[in-house]
Amino acid sequence: QVQLVESGGGLAQAGGSLRLSCAASGRTFGSYAMGWFRQAPGEQREFVAGISGSGGTTKYADSVKGRFTISRDNAKNTVFLQMNSLKPEDTALYYCAAQITYYGGYLYTQRGRYDYWGQGTQVTVSS
Repeated sequence: QVQLVESGGGLAQAGGSLRLSCAASGRTFGSYAMGWFRQAPGEQREFVAGISGSGGTTKYADSVKGRFTISRDNAKNTVFLQMNSLKPEDTALYYCAAQITYYGGYLYTQRGRYDYWGQGTQVTVSS
């Protein structure tokens, strides 16, 4: 079992920044990949960013590439999502997720490949 708790969401103006955190517990944190997803009202939950267990490999959705940065601190069992140059279309409920199953180091973007989920943190970007 893995427990995930997100924090850091809130209200930001377009062009501003927010930093999300996700604290994990229950298994050796550095042994599994992590991802961030988001879901806007009436939309499907979509992949935002992923990071391997060691932190050496990352992947981003095209919509956030160059603006968002995913990172992790395995000593603190925490994964981060630094969001810069925010846009109103970034408004969503943001979830962190753990990819416990080892897929040979491959970072999947499909939510079905992630085994555990947090409750989400709301990000609202005003224009």
